[in-house]
Amino acid sequence: MAINTASAAISFGKELEQEGAKFYEDLSQKYPQYKDTFMSMVRENQKYAVMVQEAYFSVISDAIEGCFAFDINPEDFEFKTRLSETTDNSEVLSKAIEIEEIMVKFYTETTEQSKSLLGDMSRVFGLIVRKRNARITILKSM
Repeated sequence: MAINTASAAISFGKELEQEGAKFYEDLSQKYPQYKDTFMSMVRENQKYAVMVQEAYFSVISDAIEGCFAFDINPEDFEFKTRLSETTDNSEVLSKAIEIEEIMVKFYTETTEQSKSLLGDMSRVFGLIVRKRNARITILKSM
């Protein structure tokens, strides 16, 4: 089912951030050599969820919420976080990069779709895109 309202888009984004945070938290326990990096990513995911929520609260009104501001298919942004016990480091990092690329795609799409009605949210989404692209660079260097 497509996501059409700002509230639904924010809820879906928060859900993605929570899934990602859980993924990195699990990795921090499984790979102690990357614990600091992965726990930093957990904190960032939590921060991004709060940033989006705050931007939403600062601009939302019944008029905007009542209209359809987005056209997002959640299936386009699904990712799996479960890894097998035999997954090696390179596969783990590839999976992390894949998740980040999906998140960049989500925030890029929401940035574009929210520009006309939800400028503050669009700016927050764009900031998160830049930070996630930097995260991809970090993961690739690991």
